[in-house]
Amino acid sequence: MINPITYFLFNFLKIIGLCFLFILTGCGSSRLGKFEKTLNEGSLQNSFHGMVVFDTETQKTIYNSRGDSYFTPASNVKIFTLFTGISRLPQRMPALQYLEKGDTVFIKGTGDPSFLHPVLMDSTALHFLSSHKEIKVYLQNSKEDRYGPGWAWEDFDTYFSPEKGPLPLYGNVLTVSKGDSLQVYPEVFKDSVRLLPNGVRRSEFKNEFYLNPKRKDTISIPYRTSEGLTQKLLSDVLQKEVVSIREYPEGDWKTLYGIETDTIYKLMMLDSDNFLAEQLLMTVSSTTSDTLSTSKSIRYMLDNDLKDLKQPPRWVDGSGLSRYNLFTPESMVQVLQKLYRELPEERLFTLFPLWDASGTIEEWSYPNTSPFIYAKSGSLGNNYNLSGYVKTKSGKILIFSSMNNHFRVPSSEVRSKIFEILLQLYHRH
Repeated sequence: MINPITYFLFNFLKIIGLCFLFILTGCGSSRLGKFEKTLNEGSLQNSFHGMVVFDTETQKTIYNSRGDSYFTPASNVKIFTLFTGISRLPQRMPALQYLEKGDTVFIKGTGDPSFLHPVLMDSTALHFLSSHKEIKVYLQNSKEDRYGPGWAWEDFDTYFSPEKGPLPLYGNVLTVSKGDSLQVYPEVFKDSVRLLPNGVRRSEFKNEFYLNPKRKDTISIPYRTSEGLTQKLLSDVLQKEVVSIREYPEGDWKTLYGIETDTIYKLMMLDSDNFLAEQLLMTVSSTTSDTLSTSKSIRYMLDNDLKDLKQPPRWVDGSGLSRYNLFTPESMVQVLQKLYRELPEERLFTLFPLWDASGTIEEWSYPNTSPFIYAKSGSLGNNYNLSGYVKTKSGKILIFSSMNNHFRVPSSEVRSKIFEILLQLYHRH
């Protein structure tokens, strides 16, 4: 028989506990309700929004709204590409695979995007090849299409959509400017540039380029890649014949290493460079396969390093140009957690754009508050996402992902709503 006093005490403590839990939950719901309202009020109420915030100190999720829903991530995909590179590539970029036989060197591309890139300007492979009398290049080790699945076909002449390839040169773009005279880099394309106020910057299927005579700035235009053009560009820059081959000899193939991978990661993340992102995934596949393949890199990561994701993504490219991509805020936060655990803060936060005038926005309007958001944005028409880290006023690190799709207001309005929430988190934690 149960003692009446024991029974009374048990039920009394149970009621007190439930009341205490209700109070805590009520306070939390009140705070989180403000975030929920901010994301869904006014002009945003008919669009789709999700947000997850994770506290690295308590190791708990402190806010979750539609965290398990799938969104079009745009350039937030580059966070997954960054993690893939850091997990699978060495400190220095694999620039070439090569086999030396006497005076001849046989080479295969690794997808490295830095060879004579207009910003990175890596000349490691150039110096290496210059020391050999005969050069034979194998360009059949990629099964990639020139564009990723779901890319917009009308972007063929835009700077952010260069073609992919096993051995890219000059970033697979030419840079053109007109001051006192026409300047074209690489110069092999100079005779292919016409001064015309055309509606496009290049013919869709051939390397004929157009520059408005009134333009005075420097622009980048993707060129059509081909095996013959790669051979010609290499021969031109090396000032010696380069022979393209269909088969390569067996032997002790080695890897030539170029610039530090962090240099590429920074440019990819801070400039949201699509070309670098795409080529990085191809280079990762060179470390696990004889065939360069974006899909192989993605499949490898999902089967290994990312097999614990709560919601496996539909992941089809490295840059986020494709609308086929589908990711959840929770999986985005999981990968940001992995990066936070793996890298020291001083390195990690140099790889993410800082929300100030040097990074995400034109002007920092809070003179009494230091910039505190380290995050990658991602935007396509009607979509804006921001995922990364908040360093709060107390020094705590919060990890967040805010994904916003299908709105019909300017992206700047969505961005200001996100900042309003992150500013509250900065002060409260």
